Amino acid sequence: MITFNAENISFPRLKKQATKNWIKSVAESYGKKAGDVNYLFCSDEKILEVNNQYLSHDFYTDIITFDYSEGNKIAGDIFISLDTVLSNSQKYQTDFLEEVHRVIIHGILHLCGIDDKTEKASNTMREAENKALNQLKM
Repeated sequence: MITFNAENISFPRLKKQATKNWIKSVAESYGKKAGDVNYLFCSDEKILEVNNQYLSHDFYTDIITFDYSEGNKIAGDIFISLDTVLSNSQKYQTDFLEEVHRVIIHGILHLCGIDDKTEKASNTMREAENKALNQLKM
């Protein structure tokens, strides 16, 4: 089950069912099945708290993905800071909702096994994000 929640922040204007179908389709393209994936849209302060508490990182980020996948079934908790997503959409001159979708699928791609820790891996991730975004039907 894929769920979307918001904590102390306005929920983005997502078409939830279409987004869920898209997530499932992208996962399937990597040979994965979507299990329990929980999104929490939050503020910068909340994501900083999570980053400090669980990862010992003292910085803001747009997304944190906790992977609970087993075998070919992806599962996880995905925290998304809408404050940082908004800043990124302004910085990269992209539509806010497009940036929200990019970050949503970024978390799924991590659960599917795509890394972004090196420059080469980061480029692979960006290509995968772009391919997925092109499949999005809204």
